[in-house]
Amino acid sequence: MMKKTINAMILVALVLLLAGCASRPSVQSFSRTDASLAHIQAVAVLPFEGSDTAPRVREFAMTQVLAQGLFDVIDKGRVDSFLAQEAIAPGTPLDAPTLRRLGQIINVQAFMLGSVEQGSDARGSAVYPEISMTLRLIDAETGVLLWQASGRGSGYSLADRLFGLAPKDHFQVTMDLLARLLATMG
Repeated sequence: MMKKTINAMILVALVLLLAGCASRPSVQSFSRTDASLAHIQAVAVLPFEGSDTAPRVREFAMTQVLAQGLFDVIDKGRVDSFLAQEAIAPGTPLDAPTLRRLGQIINVQAFMLGSVEQGSDARGSAVYPEISMTLRLIDAETGVLLWQASGRGSGYSLADRLFGLAPKDHFQVTMDLLARLLATMG
């Protein structure tokens, strides 16, 4: 009986050790030290750049900003309407006067921009979703970068492989990465 207990404890220790050795997706962020985010009540999330999934990830980002209670988010229809009216193609860099005018029209103090790349990684016979993302928060009045975070997420997990669990799908990986990126804003 004692030998079985020791073997079980060794097995658990090995699993925990292996899980601890798994690479953790990294997130790096920058926050301007001479500027406060306290004045920001509402943001507009501009169209994201990148893969075909960028419009969908933009929606997810809006959801996460609201879910975390960071800011109010202006409806994307108002933002897209202004961009179309000004003949500004999605992904086109906006200059400070355009940002200021858009901020005044839709009554926001900042803009969130993003870029996203999604793909997959094969490990053995299994394929795992991967995503890389950068989010930026730009002051609507000055056009100054207030905050930026970049990171990578993966559906791969050593613990999932060891226990035969299904990997995270693109949605789960995207939402987890967004939550981790936005958590660096505080």
